Amino acid sequence: MVLCEAQSLLLKGSMKKSVHPGSLVREDCINELGLTITTAAEQLGVTRQTLSNLTNEKISLTPEMSIRLEKLGWGRAGSWIRMQANYDLAQARLTEDEITVYPQAASN
Repeated sequence: MVLCEAQSLLLKGSMKKSVHPGSLVREDCINELGLTITTAAEQLGVTRQTLSNLTNEKISLTPEMSIRLEKLGWGRAGSWIRMQANYDLAQARLTEDEITVYPQAASN
């Protein structure tokens, strides 16, 4: 299996900043291999629009897409999903002060 640069860094634990996995698919897989979005979409078995939305960070990377990436040898599905979860959590942290919870008082 040939790992994209982003996947290699993720597996080594050296990625500190949370980035949208779509940008890594674009830069470290598609561009690195000299592919177009259209060609990469055909290889992945998805529409050009779907891949474009992912690589432009308009949609999240789904478990299905992570399997498609893995099947092309572009990393491991679990790593892609963890990358998306880390990104989602980082985005939620940006507004965590706006999140209100109402803990139940302890009963005696």
